[in-house]
Amino acid sequence: MLTRHTNRAALAALVICHCAGMLDMVALPVWIGVLVERYGFSSQQAGGLVTLFMVGAFLASLVLAPRFNNLNQRWIATAGFGMGSCAFLAAGTQETFPVLAILHLIAGLGAGVALSMAHGTMGRTANPHKMFAISFGALGFLAIILLAALPQLIIAFGASVLFLVFGGIMLVATCAAALLFRNPPRVDEQLKKPFNRATWLTIFGIGIMTFNQSMVFAFVEVIGKTRGFEAGAVLTVLIALGLINFLVPAPLSTFLQSRVSAPLMTQIGPVIQAVLALGVTTATVMPIWGPSAAFFVTTQIFTHTFVFGLLSRLDPTGRATAATPAMALIGAALGPFAGGVLAQNFGFEALGLAAVFVGLTSAACFTLARASARSLQPAPAL
Repeated sequence: MLTRHTNRAALAALVICHCAGMLDMVALPVWIGVLVERYGFSSQQAGGLVTLFMVGAFLASLVLAPRFNNLNQRWIATAGFGMGSCAFLAAGTQETFPVLAILHLIAGLGAGVALSMAHGTMGRTANPHKMFAISFGALGFLAIILLAALPQLIIAFGASVLFLVFGGIMLVATCAAALLFRNPPRVDEQLKKPFNRATWLTIFGIGIMTFNQSMVFAFVEVIGKTRGFEAGAVLTVLIALGLINFLVPAPLSTFLQSRVSAPLMTQIGPVIQAVLALGVTTATVMPIWGPSAAFFVTTQIFTHTFVFGLLSRLDPTGRATAATPAMALIGAALGPFAGGVLAQNFGFEALGLAAVFVGLTSAACFTLARASARSLQPAPAL
């Protein structure tokens, strides 16, 4: 039986590491907005910079996740967040695209290294589903603070504040990892089996869903202002988004954990996401656009929590959950750039139609994963 990791101080460190490593998920609209409005980059350039951060995180996770059980997770997480912090603090002193591109890539590599160690360790806790839900609840609280404070700080002190804040958050995570992180118990060699078809399909499903989320969410602020909504109203929606992410998905997914089928929840999530994407990209009135934007990320968080729990059961060694940054960020890395290309060349309506197609593809992967998992179950005795 695999021993589970339960130290409270270590769990607190995991939550902090999750929040720092998943900054892009909550700060994406402000991040893109600052790069476009303050630095003067085009939508494609802004999306490309954020994509470089995500590509770095994806590559780091892709390399380290299969080796998760043979590494010193604590010190690698510490070094990763330290590297990310230094890169973002340096970005706060730069304005040229080539230099910012290099620093975004370095920051992504550091964040991906650290986040893989944190998520792999989460997958070895007593209740990975609940642990992931709590971590996303904390991320929602951080989102409230960031989305409310960052625009005001940027107005008062300039665009560089964005990167200085990011660097500061990763510095806090560096200290938490160094002081509180605890490595999980070692895994027996016989448990390290290749991933089965159900595991791979689940990984593909959440990767595709994350691509959809980042493709649309990266341009929420830009879409709102283009539709003619007041800047204050758009900011209110973003703050509401943070409140909803803090209050809804964590307790709801925890409550439903033992009451509903996790595979069913993964099938429903991408469909709801596609409907909300249409509202975000095509609505021209606030009563439709506002709720669609406010609940858009919540759908991703809620579904991803069930996916995380599923993966921890499909692979009890923690390797699949350690690959969470890779499976999420391959989609998130491509999303902002793809969204920028669609928005700039075909309009936001095309972005919505693409989101529907991608959402249905994600749902199909989860459906196939559910069928494959059923086929792996032993037949009942006669």
